Amino acid sequence: MIIAVEQAIQQKPLSFDEFLARYGGDNRYELIDGEVFDLEPTGLHEEVVAFISAKICVQIDAIGLPWFVFQRGLLRPSNVGMTAFRPDVAVVDRDELVKEPLWSEQSILTLGSSIKFVAEVVSSNWQNDYARKVEDYAVLGISEYWIADYAGLGGTRHIGKPKQPTLSVCRLVDGEYEIQQFRGNQTIVSPTFPGLKLTAEQVLKASR
Repeated sequence: MIIAVEQAIQQKPLSFDEFLARYGGDNRYELIDGEVFDLEPTGLHEEVVAFISAKICVQIDAIGLPWFVFQRGLLRPSNVGMTAFRPDVAVVDRDELVKEPLWSEQSILTLGSSIKFVAEVVSSNWQNDYARKVEDYAVLGISEYWIADYAGLGGTRHIGKPKQPTLSVCRLVDGEYEIQQFRGNQTIVSPTFPGLKLTAEQVLKASR
């Protein structure tokens, strides 16, 4: 199976401003602790991203909230100096954007309060999705975080053994994520979008 490749580019650590000047216009790169990662998304990875985005857009429209789906823009946590995540899917609250210092000039978010939901489709460097982003998204106060591991790449301590395609739904409770996992024909439970009627398999296979 061909999977998305997320490779670190070996070089001296970059500041956020250096990263922005060099890679900010290309949505295949993100910065974690000064290290640049080349996401190199493959076709199936992008199909899963597109499927999640489409289904979430339907839910936003049905609920009638001032939210929209933000794809591959930058999330620069204000409490982390040399990091700029590029979420695969993020749901943004339009009403909160007046508080964002960079938004009027650049597609960059800095505040967790602007984001209601985020999803990452797992690539080869799965540690970032299962560890680092779990911690930072929780600190930012993002209430729901999906980890869509369509190829079962995560470590066994994250998805069990034998490894298999898994959708992990992280729900923020008292500042930390409680994680519920869904596989096969199990129906996903989303606290942000309770009207979402999808199985894990539909998401992980992008309804193929």
